[in-house]
Amino acid sequence: MHGVGRSRGLQILPFPSSRRAVTAAVRAGRRIIPMHGLLEVDVTEARRQLANHGPPLSMTAFVIAAVARTGAAHPEVHAYRNWRGRLVRHSHVDVQTIVEVQTAQGPFGLVHVVRDADIRDVADISAELRGVKANMASAGTGRALKRLAPLAGHIPGLFPPMYAVMRRSVRAHELTGTVQVTAIGMFAAGGGFAIAPPTLASLTIVVGGLSRRPRVVDEETAVRDVLDLTVTIDHNVVDGGPATRFGADLRRRMERPSADLGIGAAV
Repeated sequence: MHGVGRSRGLQILPFPSSRRAVTAAVRAGRRIIPMHGLLEVDVTEARRQLANHGPPLSMTAFVIAAVARTGAAHPEVHAYRNWRGRLVRHSHVDVQTIVEVQTAQGPFGLVHVVRDADIRDVADISAELRGVKANMASAGTGRALKRLAPLAGHIPGLFPPMYAVMRRSVRAHELTGTVQVTAIGMFAAGGGFAIAPPTLASLTIVVGGLSRRPRVVDEETAVRDVLDLTVTIDHNVVDGGPATRFGADLRRRMERPSADLGIGAAV
């Protein structure tokens, strides 16, 4: 018989107060009307250049640099509205990325902002991300997270009004960035797309799976490294045409990495 000799039961645990910040951010993202695009990007040449660099560079850093440069060329895709309903466009691109850190209540996805990512090379961004992961526990942000996030989560009703204020605040967007890059591909082998819930960022890129697939290159079939990306843009502030042009430009930059990214010459 099924289940013979096995004890059955369940656990009822307190909801981690640190998770309340995440759920509040997702609720704040409901103001966005998300428009999703699924991109398959040939990163064979990019992977070769990243691996040949000394030390090897991060694919996440490469995506951040490429997304930021493309966002700078298409500022409409990460615009937002302020309290007066006016459209705000940034001439620079600060990119949020998620760094998993340990807290007393378990793993927590901490937002780290890569400043001026549109003018920084991949090596610089890669070194910054390595430093954040290595030093977050002892850094001021990490210490504050461990001390304050659980406490703040116990204050009734704190997070919803906080995010309501932040969502149209120019200062909040200057602090937290207007673009988010979330990398989930390292947690699962093979290809695959993911759609993240919108938060405060007007433009979100989810880095999905990486796999080897047949592609047509110069009229011949070849096995290539293909990365799956999900691009989410706020339809409140941009239409399908500009969004599509952004996606096409992003694919071009990633498939033909140029010298300004700091990993090699264009192919």
